[in-house]
Amino acid sequence: MDTLHNAEALARRAHASQRDKAGRPYIGHVARVAARVEGDADAQAVAWLHDVVEDCPEFAAEVSTFPAHIRTAVACLTRRAEVAPAAYYAAIRANPLALKVKLADIADNSDPARLQYLPADQAQRLADKYAHALQALGVVPA
Repeated sequence: MDTLHNAEALARRAHASQRDKAGRPYIGHVARVAARVEGDADAQAVAWLHDVVEDCPEFAAEVSTFPAHIRTAVACLTRRAEVAPAAYYAAIRANPLALKVKLADIADNSDPARLQYLPADQAQRLADKYAHALQALGVVPA
């Protein structure tokens, strides 16, 4: 349970000052992703950490203190400019823990209740982006 507690604490510190596209505290998104995988402590820990390295690089070194399987899943979920989208999604597909969290992440990001706070064109662009991501993950047919 320490891993889960530590992951949540790190995420809350890392995302403390961030806002989402609708101007709401970003940590709300992270917490909802973690709630979507409740019952799986490893997935919850990864969910809390899934955006830390990418969005808060000053906290990346702290992620390296977590168990290897947690770090590996977080690494799969972290977008890097030098990694092509196809390789990014292939790595997630190959890691069941990362895949579970990515699907929860997409579900939250594409939730109509969340998208309703955005301008219609931005909401549609994001809905299309997440539909493409699901296809790249092999969850829906192309």
